[in-house]
Amino acid sequence: MDKETIYYIITYFSNLMTNREKLALKSHMFTYKTSDNPEMRKILTKRNWISSDPEITSLLQNGYDEFELKIVQRIMAETPEKVFFNTCPQCNKLARTPYAKQCRYCQYSWHNLVAKFKIDSVFQLTNRGFYLLGEIVEGEIHPGQLMDLTVLGLHKKIKIESIELGNKPNNGKPWNGIGLGTNELTEEDKLYLKQQSSLHPIINIITAQPI
Repeated sequence: MDKETIYYIITYFSNLMTNREKLALKSHMFTYKTSDNPEMRKILTKRNWISSDPEITSLLQNGYDEFELKIVQRIMAETPEKVFFNTCPQCNKLARTPYAKQCRYCQYSWHNLVAKFKIDSVFQLTNRGFYLLGEIVEGEIHPGQLMDLTVLGLHKKIKIESIELGNKPNNGKPWNGIGLGTNELTEEDKLYLKQQSSLHPIINIITAQPI
């Protein structure tokens, strides 16, 4: 496990630490802060801010990095469902905090992210629009919102002109799901999306303006 992930869990999910782990962490912190002040260390030891309990000190016997790693491994083994990894919708890297809305790596912003849509296939309705067929993974989708196609390699955010629900022909076969219609794609874009749709990618649905 990389240091970034360990720091993220220790910093933002410290409530999942045991009392012994919290005491060891506190002890390490004040030991470090009093490294050049023996008198202050004695005072804090007397107050039990720096622990001399063998059960506590044993947690730190292999060094602080190993101590943090053991905590995180235990948390992820016992309560993984309580840890929320806030990852960038575009590059999938871990955000700086659980509340961040902009990626520090690729700079992608998801302040206006409202839903995610999994593409199963694409379809052109004669004299109507071009549809991305699939299902909503999370959130709600409405006409007027934008389909962010950046993750597919198309640097376009296209308006959802219409939404079709269920039982529409798809390559001659009945189809049940949702179709997001648009008129803002070139023929080259449509061909590219048809090729990409076989991978069943997930795209972000965003509002026209940050919310």
